[in-house]
Amino acid sequence: MTTAVATTTEARAIVYRTRGSQHGPITRLVSPGDLGEFLKPFVFLDLFGFDTSGGRKGFGMHPHSGIATLTWLIEGDTLYEDTTGEQGVLPAGGVEWMRAGNGVWHDGAPAPDTKRVQGFQLWVALPASEENAPAQSIYLAPSQVPREGPARVLLGRLGAAQSPIPAPAPMNYLAVQLKDGEHWRYTPPAGHTVGWIAVDAGRLDAGDGEPVAAGELAVFEESGAAIDFVAQGDASFVLGSAAKHPHELVMGHYSVHTSQAALDQGEAEIRRIGARLREQGRLR
Repeated sequence: MTTAVATTTEARAIVYRTRGSQHGPITRLVSPGDLGEFLKPFVFLDLFGFDTSGGRKGFGMHPHSGIATLTWLIEGDTLYEDTTGEQGVLPAGGVEWMRAGNGVWHDGAPAPDTKRVQGFQLWVALPASEENAPAQSIYLAPSQVPREGPARVLLGRLGAAQSPIPAPAPMNYLAVQLKDGEHWRYTPPAGHTVGWIAVDAGRLDAGDGEPVAAGELAVFEESGAAIDFVAQGDASFVLGSAAKHPHELVMGHYSVHTSQAALDQGEAEIRRIGARLREQGRLR
């Protein structure tokens, strides 16, 4: 159980805040060309949320290479399909992990009778050893997402809880829920100097004087120091910490690689798969 504790340690400073940019039902909080350079291996983060009554059909079949995407579904069941051959229904509270590697296409859409969909999609830059590896998809039901205290461990390890998803490098990605007034301290593993949070509900006192509110992303100074949180009202947020990704970010439209040669290889595979999908009538 998490309770308030006395501490004399200095708060880990917040060095940047953003509410991102709005793209219809999507709030883009991090992109590879901006904060992704500072937060790598976390290079992209969307907070999405929409009502299906407006005719929203989903995101459409689209490609990636050189990265892994992790979708944390907070609300609403979604249909999924990808070119590794997987398809099915991901319920609220579930996780989709798509290691695009050398190239993959995937799609997501609200399941029948789902009235609202909300969640986060994260892109993780892959190391050179995995950026052109075969695509791999993993879908976790809510019961398969381990928990440690108030945190669900989406990727990495916290205490005794370890995600069944194989993290490509030292990193943690957690979904945390705190009750009003509840205190929680996150102590990152050794070497995790990158740290950030994105709040989807409520407000958090992170020791910086001004609370971090819903819809906001806060970046902490690069350090191995612990971070203390106190909820102001019931609050939920995602937290990322990692060792810094040591490679440059070489970007395509849906892809991030460590070199131009690796990007060219991934985009060639994307085109090959896309041509096959068009022949099958699965892509316009």
